[in-house]
Amino acid sequence: MTLPFDNSYARLPERFYARQAPVPVRAPAPISVNRALAERLGLDADWLESPEGTAALAGNAVPEGAAPLAQAYAGHQFGGWVPQLGDGRAILLGEVLAPDGLRFDIQLKGAGQTPFSRRGDGRAWLGPVLREYIVSEAMAALGVPTTRALAAVSTGEQILRDGFLRPGAVLARVAASHIRVGTFQYFAARGDAEALGLLVDHVIARHYPAARGPLGLLQAVVAAQARLIAAWMSFGFIHGVMNTDNMAVSGETIDYGPCAFMDGYHPDTVFSSIDQYGRYAYANQPQIAAWNLAQFATCLLPLMGEREAAVAAATEAVHGFAPAFQGAWLRRFGRKIGLSAATKADLPLIESLLGRMATERADFTRTFHGLSTGKARDEFTDPAAFDSWEPAWRARIAGEPAGVMAAANPVRIPRNHRIEQAITAAVEGDFAPFHRLNAALADPFRPDPDFAAFEAAPWPEEAVQRTFCGT
Repeated sequence: MTLPFDNSYARLPERFYARQAPVPVRAPAPISVNRALAERLGLDADWLESPEGTAALAGNAVPEGAAPLAQAYAGHQFGGWVPQLGDGRAILLGEVLAPDGLRFDIQLKGAGQTPFSRRGDGRAWLGPVLREYIVSEAMAALGVPTTRALAAVSTGEQILRDGFLRPGAVLARVAASHIRVGTFQYFAARGDAEALGLLVDHVIARHYPAARGPLGLLQAVVAAQARLIAAWMSFGFIHGVMNTDNMAVSGETIDYGPCAFMDGYHPDTVFSSIDQYGRYAYANQPQIAAWNLAQFATCLLPLMGEREAAVAAATEAVHGFAPAFQGAWLRRFGRKIGLSAATKADLPLIESLLGRMATERADFTRTFHGLSTGKARDEFTDPAAFDSWEPAWRARIAGEPAGVMAAANPVRIPRNHRIEQAITAAVEGDFAPFHRLNAALADPFRPDPDFAAFEAAPWPEEAVQRTFCGT
């Protein structure tokens, strides 16, 4: 099969990447092919499920027209500067043009060592591959901009992680692009203004054709990130590792490592085992996004003319994140409580509910969905905490159109304990829980008695307290 490749990133100068073919694996076998996404991309899902397609998805065969490479980038990791990171276990096969003309990257995660692997083996084990598949596809179904999972394949190999041999796997990831804030930082740190200019032009042409120059690009990325982080917050999502190399300039969620959706609500919630001080806690995500955008702005200054004026313009653009985020957050949370057009006057009502939920550790998803079913009160250990809020809320939503809350509040999310159950079963060779969980999350706003069990919060003994990156 010939895939519709048109590899614009590979046409940039070679200092942007290292040309690198995937490293073949021992015995690739299909786990899942995302047939709906394949159709969206104009790809033949039957071929992807065939032995030839599986070989391509595992990295054992390079499809005609591909231009495999590992991208170079740098980044701030937990606030500490790392001048060179890059794709240490991922190979960008190339870019495909979908039937509607939109361009998408196809990347293989776990495809072997690259010049950027440092001391890593370049592989991925089954757990993180299935986690990213589940969560990224759930995010897409929720309507949140995100990278997607085209396929997962097992490798027939065992890899060492945390002192244990674990089954290997490869994820075929689809993205609008894999260009990160850290990509710009890589060239800015080297004083390579020519590369920065080429990268700005490339990103504008690919993602923001209405933007004018580096300042216009900065403003567009700020706006996209404000919308994205507000969407995360509205579903109780915690990325877990918001380093600058994990912020895509396209405005998509990228790099699902120790990510999680909250069960019981509290703004200080942290799941990531590597986030020891809560830098990337739920409530900190907007501030971290603004910090990352400030690093992005710094990279663009050499392209923005006279220094003092450039700093002033870039500062103003980054400061625009806060009002843009606050507006997007208010719109989303307003709809979550039934307001089709919330105003700043509604903030106390929303914040009062969140404060009561935090005190009670009320389940985030079930409380908001319960507002439309009359069951929100059941999520509070002390029902009086809800009862004292309810009258003002009911008075405010009187006359609002029906269906606003149902369209904003999912019935099902990818609960941590369900993900862990699916991974545990898959390690033993049983992929049925993985497939069933994906099916339950494919239409998350629609009640379905067949998937009623996936609406439940975990029992105390099922609750997952820590999530792991898996690298």
